[in-house]
Amino acid sequence: MLANLPTAKEGAMITYKEAEIRSEVIRAMAHPVRLIVIELLKDGDRSFSELMEYFDIDKSTLSKHISILKTAGIVTSQKKGPESIFHLQVPCITQFFGCITAVIEEKVKQQQCCIR
Repeated sequence: MLANLPTAKEGAMITYKEAEIRSEVIRAMAHPVRLIVIELLKDGDRSFSELMEYFDIDKSTLSKHISILKTAGIVTSQKKGPESIFHLQVPCITQFFGCITAVIEEKVKQQQCCIR
């Protein structure tokens, strides 16, 4: 199966390795808490305690979600006194959300068309 996958030389399509790397980033975002953290950081850096205000979860759970985002290269952090401050490493990641919203809207339109 792998023999038929595109290579970088073939042009337009991405390679299997590139697709794997992209899927790792997408997988890191694939949880409601992590999507909300990204949305919150879109407007600027926030401390851990500021992020906690938006969730009804344990600190350890939020910490785990942030760790996944950091490992994927989506979020970075730095210590400021006793607090960790979180930052979107590449803010354009939120542009992906607009595309997802467009897909959802299109799906709703198609479903409404079929209901009538």
